[in-house]
Amino acid sequence: MSLDSASDWSRRRYSYAAVLALAGVGAAFPSAAWVLLGPPLAVGMVVLGVAHGACDQLVLPAGQPRGPGAGGWRYWLSFLLGYLGLAGLVGALWWAWPAATVGGFFLLTVWHWGSADAPAGARPPAWLWLTHSCLRGLLLFAVPLWGWPTQTAGIVNGLLAFTGAPTVPAAALTAAAAALGVVVVAGHLALWARWAYRRQWARLRTELGEVLVLVLLLLALPPQLSVAVYFVFWHSLQHVLRLTGWLGYAAAPNRPRPAADLGPRLAFFLRRAAPLLLLSCVALLVLGRLLAPYLANGAAWFSLALVVASIVTLPHALLVTLVMDAPRWRAEPSAR
Repeated sequence: MSLDSASDWSRRRYSYAAVLALAGVGAAFPSAAWVLLGPPLAVGMVVLGVAHGACDQLVLPAGQPRGPGAGGWRYWLSFLLGYLGLAGLVGALWWAWPAATVGGFFLLTVWHWGSADAPAGARPPAWLWLTHSCLRGLLLFAVPLWGWPTQTAGIVNGLLAFTGAPTVPAAALTAAAAALGVVVVAGHLALWARWAYRRQWARLRTELGEVLVLVLLLLALPPQLSVAVYFVFWHSLQHVLRLTGWLGYAAAPNRPRPAADLGPRLAFFLRRAAPLLLLSCVALLVLGRLLAPYLANGAAWFSLALVVASIVTLPHALLVTLVMDAPRWRAEPSAR
């Protein structure tokens, strides 16, 4: 079983195409961007965004020698208690220390998106994978801070205000954007120079192409839209395609080319995600109905979405890092 069978060009190009198409539409019709991108984002948020974590309970059994179906009732009970316990811990942190939790959520997102979504390539030294992961994740925050400072500040301070924490002065965010920009630019240049020096041209081409696509997305759309497009059509889609291989998906004999089986892969995944996906959608609808009287505008709804997402991000990210990504940070000693 190839843990990263969905990480090559034939898989990742679906995300490139979707991101560039949606960014292009939004940039071409900025006044109508929310109307035009709303329907694909709404559908994608359900079948990819919410769904991409709905098979978390299958990750650990799939990594065992007995295969994807392994695990008795003791496993399911311990998984449920552990997953819900971590989610409850995050909820308690939001209640007790909202300002610190906002910062922790952003740092966790930097790590999770960077480590899970950057191209894997050949096994690098563990320190290099860690560095690359952090730089990729920081890029996703640095570009909106630089290109859309007012809107990005609105999201950060809106989330802080929503949770009852003090907001951050504009000068502090400006200084943070400048410092983060220096780190991201210098770090990427050093990383690319290393790959060029070692003549890792294929890896360098992939990295440069992905960074270009991401920068175009993050500059073309306001942050609320760009983060939604990224989350649905890059992060969630790539996780789904990767996880199908982990769960034992095999292409039909009449579909020998990996690029030809996007539909069957998604169907394979959604069949397994359906029970928890349905439960999650019902829970979100009930939560939204209960809290609707207290949510005055779209910014408040967006902040609520971030809080809800953060509660399940910790257990989900731990599963991805400690189980699915284990071969990346447990690099072979000979890798240089």
